[in-house]
Order: sequence, then C-alpha cells, then structure tokens
Amino acid sequence: MDNSGKEKEALALLAEAEKKVKSSQSFLGTLFGGSSKLEEACDIYARAANMFKMAKNWSAAGNAFSQAARLHLQMQSKHDAATNFIDAGNAFKKADPQEAINCLNRAIEIYTDMGRFTIAAKHHISIAEVYETELVDIDKAIAHYEQAADYYKGEESTSSANKCLLKVATYAAQLEQYPKAIEIYEQIGTYAMDSTLLKYSAKDHFFKAALCHFCVDMLNAKLAVQKYEEMFPAFSDSRECKLVKKLLDAFEEQNVDAYTDSVKEFDSISRLDQWLTTMLLRIKKTIQEDESDLR
Repeated sequence: MDNSGKEKEALALLAEAEKKVKSSQSFLGTLFGGSSKLEEACDIYARAANMFKMAKNWSAAGNAFSQAARLHLQMQSKHDAATNFIDAGNAFKKADPQEAINCLNRAIEIYTDMGRFTIAAKHHISIAEVYETELVDIDKAIAHYEQAADYYKGEESTSSANKCLLKVATYAAQLEQYPKAIEIYEQIGTYAMDSTLLKYSAKDHFFKAALCHFCVDMLNAKLAVQKYEEMFPAFSDSRECKLVKKLLDAFEEQNVDAYTDSVKEFDSISRLDQWLTTMLLRIKKTIQEDESDLR
C-alpha cells in the first residue's frame, strides 16, 4: 500500500489545522468564534495524526497528537488534552521512547489534577514498561511502579497495587536491594494468606522472601523460615519450604553437591524461572567462596 499518499494527506491536514489556529488568533477571528476554530483545528490535527499512523510515521503522528493536546489545554478541555497526550505517547513509543515518557507524564499531571488516580497509575505502569524495555533504566522503572502502587493503594485497589509492588520486589532483589524486596514479599505474602482466593500464592511470596534473606545471611534465612511457618502453617508442607530447608542444611555443611542436587530435584518438577535461578546461583556462589576460604 502506498504510504506516501497518506503522508501527503496528513501534511495537507496539518497545514489546514495551522491555518485555523492562525485565523482564530487574528482580531476578526477572536470576534467571530475563535474557540470553535480551535476545536476544528484539534479535530484536524487528530485526523492528521491518524494519517501519519497509517503511513507508519510515528514521530509525526506523535507531534500532531501533541499539538491537538496543547490546543485542548488552551481551551481548558483537560480530559481531551490528556487523551491526546496518551495518543501521542503511544505513537512516540515506536520512535522516541523519551518523548513518549514526556507525553505520558503530561497526561498523568492532568489526570492527578482531576483526581483520576487509577488512570494516572495505569500510565505510570506504561512509563515503567518503557524504562524496562526501551531505555533499560531499572531504577526509574522501579520508581514509576512504586508511584503506581501508591495511587492504587489510595484508591483501595490492593490487588493492582500488589502487582506493581511485585515488579518492584523482583527488580530490587536483582539490584541486591534485599531489605526492600523482603519487606514487599512478606507484606504481600501476609495479605495473600488471609485471602481464600490468594492463599495458594502466599507460599511463593514467602519462598522468595526467604531466598532474599539467604542472600544476605544464612541465619536470617533460618529465622525467617521459622517465622513464616508459624504465621502460615501450610508453608511447612510446601515444596518451596522443604527446598529452602535442604539448601540451609547444604550451606551449613558447605556441601555444594547437595545444594545443586536439591535445586535440580526441585526444578525437575516445577521449572525455575530466571529470577529464582539468579538468586539460587548467588547463594551457591557464597558456599563456594566459603569453601575456598577454608582451604
């Protein structure tokens, strides 16, 4: 399909929109319905943006949506402005991640100003995802997931908040910020064990918290496991709890082979994901280092 035709149409629409904006600013324009001309210009910018999208010119689409958003702000149509900033952000995601974040942030400012915190939280997640995948800035991704979680909590959306916090914990542990990860896993584990629907997932959260403790200190991990068993007796019977206990024994005996065998046995029944593998390897390394220290 010929995209250049779409682009020509889009450019013609941009010129038309600019003309409307200019005539609305002239003396006569302000006398004769300047604001209706601005509204028309907004619609034309949005049409141009959609043409650019069809032509896969994402930057131009983003710019046209941004123009429409700014005009909406001029006319005090906050909701429409925010919608256009989101459209702009989504277009820029494909061409200019940093500009996408700028547009999404503008929309978030408008939504928080309007008291629409759930929508603001959703867009903080979008920004976090751009930082995760495009810009690979994990600290900033964490900050946006935390902000989203705060807004969700304020709106009593605990399960949405917890989803964001689990992302924070995953990354915090990878960055060796263990106390932060432990606090989140324990908090969500405690929340889950009191819920009939989520009870089954509590063991996973306590398992991850125990591994984070283990990365810091073996004794910490031992005490943590005892605490989780007291709080949540079902944890004692879980394969996860049994694995941590076997690993603690192997660690005490400085037995790398026993450690490796226990992990392999667990993995043969329930596959270990990337995060668990990383944590278990970190702990294994400390056994090997302790072994070489003793020699």
